[in-house]
Amino acid sequence: MTRIRKAIFPVAGLGTRFLPATKAMPKEMLTVVDRPLIQHVVDEAKQAGIEHLIFVTGRGKAVIEDHFDRHFELEATLAERKKKTELDHLSQDLPAAGAASFTRQQSPLGLGHAVWCAREIVGNEPFALLLPDVLVKHPRGCLAQMMDATKDLGDKANIIAVEEVPMDRVHMYGVVGVGEQKGKAFGITKMVEKPKTAEAPSNLSITGRYILQPEIFDVLAKQTPGAGGEIQLTDAMVTLAKSQPFYGLKFDGRSYDCGSKIGFLAANVAYGLDRTELASELREELKRLLG
Repeated sequence: MTRIRKAIFPVAGLGTRFLPATKAMPKEMLTVVDRPLIQHVVDEAKQAGIEHLIFVTGRGKAVIEDHFDRHFELEATLAERKKKTELDHLSQDLPAAGAASFTRQQSPLGLGHAVWCAREIVGNEPFALLLPDVLVKHPRGCLAQMMDATKDLGDKANIIAVEEVPMDRVHMYGVVGVGEQKGKAFGITKMVEKPKTAEAPSNLSITGRYILQPEIFDVLAKQTPGAGGEIQLTDAMVTLAKSQPFYGLKFDGRSYDCGSKIGFLAANVAYGLDRTELASELREELKRLLG
């Protein structure tokens, strides 16, 4: 499969589940420990070898663009105070010049529409799509595992990251049908959005990481609105699957749905316990809170 160089990050959502915190601050800038959600997901993309970051933004999201730009006053102050560690961290997180692009989704018309808004920047090549409110915790990031899986697949393969969920919760997710194994991936026979438990083809849910072929843009351009009156990515993938293969990958690691308050809180605890300078005190605080 052709090497994946570009990744789309749809960051135009309103974050209504976190109001009032997200009234004046994008949900993607909420912090898990001391890094914004969007930075965690960008870190995953960079680990996988992504070279060009494409952010699909909306009104009130300028702070995301500022986050991925230089802050000369802050850098000068840190240098003056000899805060070399902090300066080094800022430098490491900064994309190379010209390696980040920002485009607007003027109307909230759904995930599929957000992806379509990045078509001119992606061009005619396969790309990754990472939803910034999903964190996947594993030393070998989810997207890197997906990149590894592409070696066993053809040039026109689309890949979706999936994970098991309890059967009594499948109605909350997009769910895939399981076909023939191919390397670490498997052929997807069906994609169903929020099926009834009795009608679910499996208990494998779509988990916010995709590698898609550029032909998806042509499908999205003609896609009629689906659930909620929005352009649904799943609908477009179902159409594209008629002419191109789709594969699922059960990745190693655990995902955290940081679009929900429980998932966000759980991610903070999990990532905090991973930090050697925080883990011991955090464990003690958790013991006290739990009585």
